[in-house]
Amino acid sequence: MPSPVRPHPRNKRTAQPARPPHERELLRICGLAAVQALFDRDPGRVERLFFQPALTNDLGAACRALARARKPYRQVDSAELARIADTVLHGGVVAIARPRPLVDLDPTAALTWAQDGKPLLILDGIGNPHNLGAIARSAAFFGLARIVVADRPDQALPSNAAYRVAEGGLEYVAPYRARLPAALHELRRAYRIVGTSLAGGSAAIDPTRDRPVALILGNEKTGLNAATLALCHEVVRIPGSGRLQSLNVASAAAILIYLLTRSPSG
Repeated sequence: MPSPVRPHPRNKRTAQPARPPHERELLRICGLAAVQALFDRDPGRVERLFFQPALTNDLGAACRALARARKPYRQVDSAELARIADTVLHGGVVAIARPRPLVDLDPTAALTWAQDGKPLLILDGIGNPHNLGAIARSAAFFGLARIVVADRPDQALPSNAAYRVAEGGLEYVAPYRARLPAALHELRRAYRIVGTSLAGGSAAIDPTRDRPVALILGNEKTGLNAATLALCHEVVRIPGSGRLQSLNVASAAAILIYLLTRSPSG
C-alpha cells in the first residue's frame, strides 16, 4: 500500500511574521507638535505611543489610528514618560517610531527638483543635532521640500534630539545624503551654488535670477572646506554689528532661507 502523501512543510522564513524593529532602530519623538506632524504625514511609522493624561483629547485621533493598527498606546505619569523618552524635555508625549528613510542623493535625478524653483538646502558637516532640528524647522516653515546632508562622519543625522527641536519639521522636509563636494558638479547644472562664509563674500543674496539657489551651510567650527567653496558660484555672508563674530548656524539658516523664499517685491 503506498504511503500517504505528506504535505510539504511550509517555508519557515515566509511563514513567520515580519520581525519588529529592534529598539536601536527606533526613535523617541517627543512633543505634541512633532508627534501630531508624524501622525499627519506617516502614521505607519509609529510603533507605540505614551502620553500624560492632560493630552488625551489632543491625541484622540492618534490613539484611534493605533487601535486600528493594533499597536499599543497608554497614559503614563511624568516620571514614567521621562524614563521612556530618556529626557525630561518630552512635552507630555512620546511616540516610539521608525525613522524616516535617509535616501542617497542621485544628482542626475536631483536636476529635476530645480523645476519647482525652490531653494535646495545642503548641510556640509553640521554636527549638532539641535542645529539640524532647528534648520529643518525653518526649512519646513518656509516651504522647502528637501534637505541634503553630507555623507561625512561629523554630520549630524536625524535623531531624538533633532526631531524634538524640529517640532515636526523633519516630517515635511525630505532628507537626502550625498558625498560633497562631488555631488556639486552635477547640481551646478541646474542650481546656482551659494556658499556661506564668515571671512568674506557678498552681503546680499538675490533669489530672483534664472536658476534656484542651492545654499550650503558648513560645519559650526570650521565652515565650508576649500574644495566646496571652489565649486560655489558665489559666497555670501550675513553682516552684523561686529560685536560678535557670527550667528548660530541655525539662526543664519533661517535668515538666508527667508531671503531666498521671499517674493521679488520684498
